[in-house]
Amino acid sequence: MNENSSKQNPDDSEIPEASLLDAIEADDQQQVADIVESISSNEALRQVSLMDSDERDQLLVMMTPESAAELIEEAPDELAVTMIENLDSSVAAKIMEELHSDTQADIVQEMETESSEALLSAMEAESAEGVRRLSQYDPDTAGGLMELETFSFPVDDTVGSILKSLVDGHEAFERHRGQHPYILDQNGKLVGVVSLRDMLRSKRSISLSDIMLTPVSVSVETTQDELIDLFDENPFLGIPVVDEQGGLLGVVSRIEVAEAELARAEHESMARQQISDELRSMPTLLRSKRRLTWLSSNIVLNIIAASVISAYEETLAAVIAIAVFLPMVSDMSGCSGNQAVGVSMRELSLGLTRPVDLFHVLKKELGVGIINGIVLGILIGAVAWFWKGNAYLGLVIGLALTINTVLAVSIGGTVPLLLKKYGVDPAVASGPLLTTVTDMAGFFLVLSLATFFMPQLLS
Repeated sequence: MNENSSKQNPDDSEIPEASLLDAIEADDQQQVADIVESISSNEALRQVSLMDSDERDQLLVMMTPESAAELIEEAPDELAVTMIENLDSSVAAKIMEELHSDTQADIVQEMETESSEALLSAMEAESAEGVRRLSQYDPDTAGGLMELETFSFPVDDTVGSILKSLVDGHEAFERHRGQHPYILDQNGKLVGVVSLRDMLRSKRSISLSDIMLTPVSVSVETTQDELIDLFDENPFLGIPVVDEQGGLLGVVSRIEVAEAELARAEHESMARQQISDELRSMPTLLRSKRRLTWLSSNIVLNIIAASVISAYEETLAAVIAIAVFLPMVSDMSGCSGNQAVGVSMRELSLGLTRPVDLFHVLKKELGVGIINGIVLGILIGAVAWFWKGNAYLGLVIGLALTINTVLAVSIGGTVPLLLKKYGVDPAVASGPLLTTVTDMAGFFLVLSLATFFMPQLLS
């Protein structure tokens, strides 16, 4: 599955007037095929996402399994699962047979157990067994990212026989275009890899064993981060995955790892914004439930922050101008803290930082926080002074923002490491925790300093 379409987006003028929904209502299978062929994958998926479940099911029934599979391969994970799971098992099985094995496993992992078993039972036994095997691996490991389909040949084959099969239209060559063939012994053990260029330069009678090289391989437990490092260090388009005996299980492609890393980054970014993996094609009640999970917890956090304001009602009533600057202090500090969170999350994902580096990170962030806090404090303090004509108001607001920025940056840099240490997803929890602390601290600093300088503020 892919977040990005492989076809170029057409201009609006190139999109046909007739939509897929019109073709469905007309029960015109040929029109459906023509429209899908003439528009980009992005446009087709946009139209699919606007359909209700019955219309979407009818469309997939009218499409050929090959065309439906191509569309599903380009769909976001959530939409791909929705497109498959509501179909009749016999129809869904035909489409699943056309999908890449890693996409099949992704879909099955997200489905309800009863639905997935019904689907697997309707598939060919060999394909279903492969999907079950892939579904057992963690999605961020080589086992979870690999495809079962491999570009491989027996070790006793000759260069001539391989080149003849490629010329005759070998299916694996089309599927794995650009990847080098893997060489297997009689037991299916990976023993070598050959370059297509070397084969073209060799005599046709030469055995593959005479020109093959020792392959670089990984196990099913190899992590996504380790795969990224391997692809960064080597120009490979794919890396073979082997079992404990060296048997070839599948291959992890460079593109698949890059897409997985992009998906992880997007997930972490959405989690920091308290957004779940949601699409508007999902059921309304499910979407509402996911959003309420975050919103209801924020009620508690906001009550805590509001209690600080309540404790200083008299100060706020006496110096009403302070109310204008309260959200500025908390928001600007929060932005500084989120920058620190972003850096820590990136370094955690790259393996450059670990929870044991907490004090090193704190020291580094304190330096940035002090400099930025002073600069921002002077700027907003000057604004408050000239706007309201009171230098002490500028001092209160500027000093509060300076201290709160240092606090926010320190928390933003270190909290992800602490959460990681205790097994809590830092992408999900860092944002709400940072927001609550910076709000409470910002309100407390402004109002307590205003209370201390009350005579000067009222003069």
